[in-house]
Amino acid sequence: MKISFHGAARTVTGSKHLLTLSNGKRILLDCGMFQGMGKQTDALNRHFGFDPRSVDCLVLSHAHIDHSGLIPKLVSDGFPGKVFCTPATRDLATVLLEDSAGIQEADIKYTNKVRASRGQPLLTPLYTEADARATAERFHAVDYGEWFSIEEGVDLLFTDAGHIIGSAAVHLRIDDEGRKRQLTFSGDVGRYRDMILKSPEAFPPSDYIILESTYGNSLHDMHMPTLDQLLEWIEKTCLEKKGKLIIPAFSVGRTQEILYSLNQLDIERRLPGLDYFVDSPLSIKATEIVKRYPAYFNKTIQQVLEKDSDPFAFPGLQYIRTVEESKLLNFRPGPCVIISASGMAEAGRVKHHINNAVENSRNAILMTGYCEPHSLGARLLSGRKEVGIFGVQREVHAAVGSIRSMSAHGDYEDLSQFLACQDPRQVRKLFLVHGEPEVQDDFRQRLLHKGFVDVMVPEMHETVGLE
Repeated sequence: MKISFHGAARTVTGSKHLLTLSNGKRILLDCGMFQGMGKQTDALNRHFGFDPRSVDCLVLSHAHIDHSGLIPKLVSDGFPGKVFCTPATRDLATVLLEDSAGIQEADIKYTNKVRASRGQPLLTPLYTEADARATAERFHAVDYGEWFSIEEGVDLLFTDAGHIIGSAAVHLRIDDEGRKRQLTFSGDVGRYRDMILKSPEAFPPSDYIILESTYGNSLHDMHMPTLDQLLEWIEKTCLEKKGKLIIPAFSVGRTQEILYSLNQLDIERRLPGLDYFVDSPLSIKATEIVKRYPAYFNKTIQQVLEKDSDPFAFPGLQYIRTVEESKLLNFRPGPCVIISASGMAEAGRVKHHINNAVENSRNAILMTGYCEPHSLGARLLSGRKEVGIFGVQREVHAAVGSIRSMSAHGDYEDLSQFLACQDPRQVRKLFLVHGEPEVQDDFRQRLLHKGFVDVMVPEMHETVGLE
């Protein structure tokens, strides 16, 4: 039995881990898209590092594109099997993948106009909307807490990872030619004090653990509550400067957290009377899906639901659906708050809003989650005086900041708590994935000090025997 790492190996995005059993059966854990990797992004996404036709089944931890985004390409390239995931992940991934395909087709269409005028060969998207729709038929939903057979000698268990609605830690109980082993893949581990979701669940003893490490060497800033930080940015930008507050936010998870926070401020009678726009059709769809799964919410929001039937709505909230409506926001003279995807500001409507707002000192751009080092969000946070947007250099006069406490990824204390249900001496090998190299090296030392005997940070496409 062996495992190979074809994504999120010494980088944060592109999650793909391929388990090969002694009988030749192959199980893929996640099939994510690389994001924010600069010029190498497209090449990384076009080459899996393995033959999709050789994979028997896929287990998906959650719906975020850096974990699910290449499933349609996997299918179109010959993958014959099922995709196992939770019901909420199935619903979210269906809309996220179709949206991803639509963005790719639109971007390629624009790019090919330029290439055609230069006599250059035309490009093709990674996959189309038709590919994404065909992929939806492969999803097979499995509830939390139920062992389920996915291959002969391989049982699957999902436990709640507390990252987004439907996110799961993946546990495989494997009988490999008489050798019984359990392997756990964390997916993305959420927070133990999340404002909406339940905390990550404890899980059965595992021989091998593949653990995300995005914030493996840092603690989230908790000295100032999220509500107060959000209110401070609104007051400074919209009330004092009369400007626009642009908030890049992932459609799934982060957008709902922001809406919930704004609703809480309204309940507390502290929310300024402004216009608040959610400018992302995908975010609107995702919010509706999140509302379908109230059983996944924590006790606090369950109590809120007893008094407030919609904890994501409040006076002044408006949803923007059409491109024409989105463009009109750029010409809107008064102060307002615009929440739009993508979270790293790499694509989508928010990139256009930043392009129009970044040179005006009255405005502000507020990041609310992790940004790949090469992404527009990260370049803005680095303090650069100029950034390139759509091929044009823009001077940065708008205020730029972040709210670290809103991260849906656990910090090193959360990750340590996630592992607390395990006896470190019984874990044969622990792999760190989904993190930047220096972060992973620091976290590896922390885990060794906690008693884990063999902690490895695999390289891209590296194969490791599990014996």
